[in-house]
Amino acid sequence: MNTKKWVFNLLLPFLFFRICTSIDTLTPNQSIKDGDVLVSSDKTFALGFFSPKYSNRRYVGIWYNNIPEQTVVWVANRESPINGTSGVLSLNRDGNLVVYDNTRNRTVWQTNVSAVSYSARLLGSGNLVLFQGDSGSGGGVWQSFDHPTNTLLPNMKLGLDRRTGLQRFLTSWKSRDDPSTGEYSFQLELKEFPQFILFKGSSRVWRIPAWLKPQRTAKAEDMASSKINGTVVNNRDEVYTSYTLINASNPSIVFVDELGSLKMVTWIGKWVEFYSVPGDQCVYGRCGANGYCDSNNGQDFECTCLPGYKPRSAEEWNLRDASDGCIKKREELSKCGNREGFVKVANTKIPDTSKAHVWMSLSVHECKDECLRNCSCLAYMSQAAGGARAICITWYENLMDVRRHVRRFLDGGLDLYVRVDAVELGMSLCAEF
Repeated sequence: MNTKKWVFNLLLPFLFFRICTSIDTLTPNQSIKDGDVLVSSDKTFALGFFSPKYSNRRYVGIWYNNIPEQTVVWVANRESPINGTSGVLSLNRDGNLVVYDNTRNRTVWQTNVSAVSYSARLLGSGNLVLFQGDSGSGGGVWQSFDHPTNTLLPNMKLGLDRRTGLQRFLTSWKSRDDPSTGEYSFQLELKEFPQFILFKGSSRVWRIPAWLKPQRTAKAEDMASSKINGTVVNNRDEVYTSYTLINASNPSIVFVDELGSLKMVTWIGKWVEFYSVPGDQCVYGRCGANGYCDSNNGQDFECTCLPGYKPRSAEEWNLRDASDGCIKKREELSKCGNREGFVKVANTKIPDTSKAHVWMSLSVHECKDECLRNCSCLAYMSQAAGGARAICITWYENLMDVRRHVRRFLDGGLDLYVRVDAVELGMSLCAEF
């Protein structure tokens, strides 16, 4: 037998095994050219070069491998597209992932890790990970899940790693055909009490309070028609939200679209929308300071003032413009020790907590007393029931983004107690708002 042929036949099974097992992994002696792909071992995700539907520009991205409608969930060089098919993705000598434009002889994107990595692997979760060992045998030193674009995949974390300062947030595409950073973002605001906010530039559009418990798993019936289970974690190391799929056979994603909506869609032969916010008129600031928004109140106008308040501008209010908000009806009676009390506003979305104060362990009565003894306290909200102790939130400045609770993503409704003067208290007769 020919010696060369014998050696080739001997090595063929090993070469074939190497190719098959490395289809999801990029090593320093390999590269991904335009037209090549990495495919996760479970065939769920693919990584390679793509162009948006009505664009010729080329980007490195990750998309669902088995969904006929190309759905890109992550983009590497979103700010620096390549014109033509000369792009290459590889690991450089420092162990960083690099997207290189051969036509212009320039690097258009790269990771920035100091630890030397030896392989990049696309996992079945859709996460691209740089490992210090070949085929993922060493520790991960970089991952795409830490640098999301517009999409939150199952088991991704959205929020802050307090240990490293890493902030993970979503940013919309500029348009359906342009994945560069758009004007909308969804991110964690960590002040007195964490909350997730949908921004247009620097302006708030929608707000989702982080839950009052240090860790909370949402009930299935709260989560977009029972498609996902959501979790909020808030501890000394990190604060974030994430979700898992109830039915893994139907992929679901959460994303910020280019028009400024936060959506959850599920693949059932096509992408079906199960959740979208803003979903009504009650966007952030719709009814102004100390206003209350209820899109289902059966009236022509969704805005009213909280108990003890009146429109700042009756004329603007009559024109259905509530942006100036509400002021106290009887300022002269709003003094401490003047027989003031609280009126309950039932089933309310947690108001904006950026200027609130959080008490970690108070009963309902202690929460009420804490607010009552402070002349500046305008309202309180407690998660505690009966004599139990739980988190209490008190507000000392104008109440913003107060609305009736509706079933929304990781957003619960509680009773809000608004401080009112003796006259208003008598008129309410302790009735609910």
